[in-house]
Amino acid sequence: MKKRTVAVVGYGKVGQFAVEAVQASPDLELVGVVRRSGSREHSPELASIPVVTGIRELAGVEAALLTVPTRMVPEYAKECLSLGINTVDSYDIHGELVNLRRELDGVAKENGSVAIISAGWDPGTDSLLRCMMEMMAPQGITYTNFGPGMSMGHTVAVRAIPGVKDALSMTIPLGVGLHRRMVYVELEEGADFKAVENAVLQDSYFVNDETHVRQVPDVNQLIDWGHGVLMERKGVSGKTHNQLFKYEMRINNPALTSQVMVSALRATFRQQPGAYTMVEVPVIDCLPGDREELLRRLV
Repeated sequence: MKKRTVAVVGYGKVGQFAVEAVQASPDLELVGVVRRSGSREHSPELASIPVVTGIRELAGVEAALLTVPTRMVPEYAKECLSLGINTVDSYDIHGELVNLRRELDGVAKENGSVAIISAGWDPGTDSLLRCMMEMMAPQGITYTNFGPGMSMGHTVAVRAIPGVKDALSMTIPLGVGLHRRMVYVELEEGADFKAVENAVLQDSYFVNDETHVRQVPDVNQLIDWGHGVLMERKGVSGKTHNQLFKYEMRINNPALTSQVMVSALRATFRQQPGAYTMVEVPVIDCLPGDREELLRRLV
C-alpha cells in the first residue's frame, strides 16, 4: 500500500489528535507539522517530527490537514491548493460553507488539487446522516440537538475577542434543534466585561441562539472535551407515515473531529480536482484498503 505524505497545519487540540490519527493510519505518512511558533517547546511528542512555520518549508507534501481556527481556513486552504496540495478542513460556519466551497473550487481546479471542506462531525458525518435520514423518509422534519458539551468553534471565536484571556462555550440542547450557549470568559487584567459580552452576543457564531455570558476566575477548572449529538427525524416513506429515526453519540470532540478529517483526507486522492463537502464524496473513499474487500465486508 502506497503511503501518502501528509502535513498537519496548526497544532491546537485538534492538531494534536490529528497527528495521532495520521500516525495510526496504515496508508498515510506524517512529514511535518506547521505551527506559528515553529517550535517543539512543551511538545515532546513532536521530537522526531519536522516542525516549521509555513507549508512551503516542507518538501513532498501531498495533502494538508488544516486544523486551524475556522475563520483562518480560507487563507490556508488557498495557499495549499495553489501549491497543488490537497486540503481537508473542519470549517463549521454552516451558513457560509457553500460560499467557501465555491471559492475553493476554482483554486483547486486551476491547480489540479482537491479540497474537502467542513469535514468534522457537524458539519461532516452528521451531514451524511441527515442526508441518509431524508433519503429514507423524504417528507418530514429532522432535528439535530447538540450537547451538552464544549463547542470548539464557538470557544475559539470567543478567545479571539480583545480582552479575553481564555474562554469556554458550552452548548446546551433545548430540544427540537434549539440550543442555549453558555459562555464562560476569563478576562485580561483591566478588560471590560460588558464590552466582551456585547462582542460575544454580536458574533455570527452566537446571534441565532440564546446566549448567556458569565465571567469566571479560571476557565481551566470548567473544561471537559466531551460533546455529543442526538438527531431525530419523523417523516414519511412513500405514503406511509410515522417513520421515526434516531441517532445518538457521546464523544471526545477534538479526537473525533481529527479522525473524520484524516479519513476525508484519504478520499481527496480519489476525487477529481475541485472542492467538495462530505455529502458529495463516496463514503467508501474515506476507508483504507481494497474496494472489493471493503464491499465484501460492509455491504
